[in-house]
Amino acid sequence: MSPLITPEELSALHDVTILDVRWRLGGPPGAQSYAEGHIPGAVFCDLDTDLASPPGPGGRHPLPTAKSFQSAMRRLGVSGTRAVVVYDDSDASSAARAWWTLRYFGHPDVRVLDGGLRAWEQEGLPVVKDAAAVAPGDFEASPGGMPVLDADQAAALADGGVLLDARATERYRGEVEPVDPVAGHIPGAVSAPTAENVEPGGKFRASGFLRERFNTLGVVEGVPVGAYCGSGVTAAHEVLALEVAGIPAALYVGSWSNWVADPTRPVATG
Repeated sequence: MSPLITPEELSALHDVTILDVRWRLGGPPGAQSYAEGHIPGAVFCDLDTDLASPPGPGGRHPLPTAKSFQSAMRRLGVSGTRAVVVYDDSDASSAARAWWTLRYFGHPDVRVLDGGLRAWEQEGLPVVKDAAAVAPGDFEASPGGMPVLDADQAAALADGGVLLDARATERYRGEVEPVDPVAGHIPGAVSAPTAENVEPGGKFRASGFLRERFNTLGVVEGVPVGAYCGSGVTAAHEVLALEVAGIPAALYVGSWSNWVADPTRPVATG
């Protein structure tokens, strides 16, 4: 089953939990966007608090504990036997983190609305402002459903496999760094900006296009692959794009913000 779902397919579903995961580094707050209009029945999922632990040495968006994630998902109405659809504004840059985290903690049926709220509205489908009332869910979080990397494993993968850097090229090169204290990339990592995974309107490119794109970056059969970004958010988008292409990949959740927390780790530029 594809990890993506179209607006038409979503509008035809009746027994589904819908999570609004709009989030942007620097704002505006996703809860504000949700209040201004959302898909009927959707509940707001806060990336910073529901999909991550507080920032620290583990990175800016470390994995939540199983206990805290389970509690958050149950509050949002998530059950293990009911499908979940997640969305953001358009390109899944934040919704992918919800998709990945739910999959990591064992949910069997999670899909991302391709094109997000923008695509939903372009189809003339309704948007509401009233917050949805949902019954508590019964989701049981069991970690390990998706492969993860720590810093040492990411370094080893960059040396013996393919480690994709999902950030913008100028951040990879170390020319700018708007968030973290050190600029550059993990030595041996390959630049693969997530912006190239989607069309101008925000929908994912076709699976064949994505396979070819990743093939040119060294992702071929038999070679292990992983992804990282600044804090494990856009790298989840990379993992999602790889899944659309039929390629399994691991996520370095701590990503660059965890890597540079240890000053002894090497940094490459250029």
